[in-house]
Amino acid sequence: MSEANTERPSLAGQVAVVTGSTQGVGGGIARKFGERGARVLVHGLESQRAGGEKIVQAIEAAGSQAFLVTGDLQDEAHCRSIVGKALERFGRLDILVNNAGVTHRGTIESTSTALWDEIFAVDLRAPFILCQEAVRHMKERQSGCIINIGSGNGYFGLTKLLAYSTAKGGLLIFSKNLANYLTQYRIRVNQINPGWVLTEGERYVMGVAEGKGEKWLEDALKTRPFGRMLGPEDIAHGALFFATSELISGAVLDYEQGPIGAPVDPSILAAMLR
Repeated sequence: MSEANTERPSLAGQVAVVTGSTQGVGGGIARKFGERGARVLVHGLESQRAGGEKIVQAIEAAGSQAFLVTGDLQDEAHCRSIVGKALERFGRLDILVNNAGVTHRGTIESTSTALWDEIFAVDLRAPFILCQEAVRHMKERQSGCIINIGSGNGYFGLTKLLAYSTAKGGLLIFSKNLANYLTQYRIRVNQINPGWVLTEGERYVMGVAEGKGEKWLEDALKTRPFGRMLGPEDIAHGALFFATSELISGAVLDYEQGPIGAPVDPSILAAMLR
């Protein structure tokens, strides 16, 4: 039996664009890629510049290169410019990670048309536009990797996340369709559907926006079967797997601590909450 390959997966020489990477899951992916040798375009809103600069500094401290681009993904022209900025700086594009997302709350009764349009513009239209631009370059090289970050809510979703869940469901079909088409160019497309991830944004939403206070995390941990919340680093491991796995396309990774959507046995839930 041959010895197992224990070398760490490397992205040396590759270039990645990661949207929504000034913090949270995207920031974790950008840092992980940088640690493994990729040069990274970090992207986020102008209001998140300070966080983006920290991510850039972390990547540079790990020995790689990165730069920050800020802008609103609701703007089509800005979306189309991002890939070009990576090509201008680094001369190539190997990996596109569509991570940016808007998660504003709303049911069928409370969701305005404006909110619906905002969420779809960022969560579904922006990945479409970015993929269009990336594919133009990747097909010439007959190589490339696209990773779309969806959500477990894309299968049905919480009632208070109507527009978000619908957009993420659309992203899943988009990823599958795109993967099927792009095999002819040897471009791989895969999707990760994170479950409940502890990020800066989640702390704010649960503790402040939803008014659950400081105790919400203690209560949440009681429902986690493995004793902790998922973190950005966990999702980054999944992204690294797809980025370095050359023969996988069209896959969807549900990254959660149990089957998404499966009914929870009341006795198990009671044991978790004890």
